[in-house]
Amino acid sequence: MKVNEILSNGKITLSFEVFPPKTDAQFESVRQATIDVAALKPSYMSVTYGAGGNTRKNTVAIAKGIQDTTGVTTIAHLTCVGATKENIHNTLDEMKAAGIENVLALRGDRPRDFEGDPFVDFHYASELVSEIKAYGDFCVGGACYPEGHVEAANKSEDIINLKKKVDAGCEFLTTQMFFDNNIFFNFLYRVREQGISVPVIPGIMPITRAKQVETARDLSGCSMPQRFLNLVDRFGSNPKAMEQAGIAYATDQIIDLIANGINHIHVYSMNKPQIAEAIQKNLSEILK
Repeated sequence: MKVNEILSNGKITLSFEVFPPKTDAQFESVRQATIDVAALKPSYMSVTYGAGGNTRKNTVAIAKGIQDTTGVTTIAHLTCVGATKENIHNTLDEMKAAGIENVLALRGDRPRDFEGDPFVDFHYASELVSEIKAYGDFCVGGACYPEGHVEAANKSEDIINLKKKVDAGCEFLTTQMFFDNNIFFNFLYRVREQGISVPVIPGIMPITRAKQVETARDLSGCSMPQRFLNLVDRFGSNPKAMEQAGIAYATDQIIDLIANGINHIHVYSMNKPQIAEAIQKNLSEILK
């Protein structure tokens, strides 16, 4: 099933993101974790893609396994940095053969120790979106950054580039993590003002370990409100308490978003079925 159909049925959706193993030796343990997340029957799931496509085969295998085993619709991430058109076409052929109908098109970060020009055939995600739409019958999504992409000169430039991605055929957008809902609401107002009308799905990251705070900052440059930092200061040294507090904070964010008319939520589950299940249980009546 295509994700744009799921998003248009008028129901509240809760989806989860998982990531594939970096090595073949890790495949079985990661596969089982993703199946356990999928067993919760989210609206759909997305499977990430390593820099330079270094987990390509595992991304496709995990996404196919989820669909075949649980019937949950999947989105396979696809990056174009370091890729040629031939590489992209080959991957799309693999996805098509695996029954994957949804792709999240990303430029991706430059791989470490990459020799040569990583932007031979593709410089921007918008070019990848156009290529995917021209090549096959896929539903294509994209990423967006409520606090602005780290490489954009300013937020206005970032939204102009986002509009190019949507105009190229992007049918829905999923945000980078944020920890203050006002940041998302302000971003949504600005993109709607610029004529971007596709669904914009907030991405929620449950921080359940103190060390995830710096990782989140390094990855996305996101700001963190004092209320959240107080939580980490108080419970960060107690793993069980931090997990409970992090789940509660993420749940509170989601409830506030839904209460303000945002009907689609994406949770970065980090391959943790117990985290995904706890959030889903906290929302059981709301999701009905």
